[in-house]
Amino acid sequence: MTESETSDRPHHVVVVGAGFGGLEAVHRLSGAPVRITMIDRRNHHLFQPLLYQVATASLATSEIAWPIRHLLRRRPEITTLLATVESVDTAAGHVKLDGGSTISYDTLVVATGARHAYFGHDDWERFAPGLKTLEDATTIRRRILLAFEKAERETDPALRRALLTFVIIGAGPTGVELAGTIAELARTTLVGDFRNIDTRDTRVVLVEGGPRVLPSFREELSDYARRSLEKLGVEVELGNPVTECSAEGVTYGEKQLPAATIIWAAGVQASPAGKWLATRTDRAGRVSVLADLTIEGHDEIFVIGDTAAVTAPDGSPVPGIAPAAKQQGKYVADVIRARLAKKAPTGPFRYRHQGSLATIGKRLAVIDFGRIRLRGALAWWIWGLAHIYFLIGVRNRMSVALSWLWIHTRDQRSSRLITQGSATPPRPSQPERL
Repeated sequence: MTESETSDRPHHVVVVGAGFGGLEAVHRLSGAPVRITMIDRRNHHLFQPLLYQVATASLATSEIAWPIRHLLRRRPEITTLLATVESVDTAAGHVKLDGGSTISYDTLVVATGARHAYFGHDDWERFAPGLKTLEDATTIRRRILLAFEKAERETDPALRRALLTFVIIGAGPTGVELAGTIAELARTTLVGDFRNIDTRDTRVVLVEGGPRVLPSFREELSDYARRSLEKLGVEVELGNPVTECSAEGVTYGEKQLPAATIIWAAGVQASPAGKWLATRTDRAGRVSVLADLTIEGHDEIFVIGDTAAVTAPDGSPVPGIAPAAKQQGKYVADVIRARLAKKAPTGPFRYRHQGSLATIGKRLAVIDFGRIRLRGALAWWIWGLAHIYFLIGVRNRMSVALSWLWIHTRDQRSSRLITQGSATPPRPSQPERL
């Protein structure tokens, strides 16, 4: 069934992806003479910056995700569809969905995000899951918690050591945050919970192919982060790209490390939007956009967020972070409003960097605001306040704040639930993948 446009209907904007960029565009179009169709293959908007806290049992899924329909319930001009986009016919101006249905558009905004990339080794994914969705987070949480449960029952010392070894590949913000939090989970939260193992014997190994952790931060903040991780007990391996991931563990440099739990935080790959649009992409699959975030030959199609390869005026790439996506969403909405009002173009998109933040562990973080650079406890409090501020809804802000206060004062994480699979797995004959 094809939805056709008629002259008596308002301009139809189709937004694919309800992430930061897509939702910001929709929010900024409030009151404009348009009707909007929001399409996403999941029914929730996800606050990805705190996803690692779900994976490490600090927060519940409901504290960082919200139903899209609920967020848009007061916008009668918006139709929300739970669907997967299969292709885009740019000549006919419609989006094809799973099941064969099509949605026509006057303006298309593609904000479909990204997934983790394995640099040609996609077979590693089953051994080293990445962290981009709620499903990823709950899978990783299950593997982490089951590793301790299996180690409690394991009598073979070598297998027990492998079960208590956690490897994080990639030392960007996500990898650093995961490594620090897993180390704290093992050395504070879980101490005393088991009888046959001492969780303080856990090894957390952060492997980075480059020369330093947090490479996007200033060097002094990067050095501080590395030293802080090492004080938490994390083993930081720099300059050693991973060459193998398997059920037995990882290989990096000349080292082979038996490990039952591996987490991938090393790279991202854009959604297949470039293939849908049959347009130019970079090596990571991100769509090459023009200065106004449209694609070549189609000024009615915008691509934003992690899906787009956007260049700042100085030639540097715009980072794939939430503030950048939100700025792009606002810009697109402004362009659409200007076009409908037959006003002059708003000019090219200009990204305003508002700073970089990363947490290392409880009461440890680094912040780079350009001239102002902070580290330690003060940076951690600012990091926490900033993330609470951007959460949606008073209830979620209060819930997250209370969870963090509980962790801060009692070293306890309230979401240590194994919710998938068997809670009493059989004794492994080798360091099997959890």
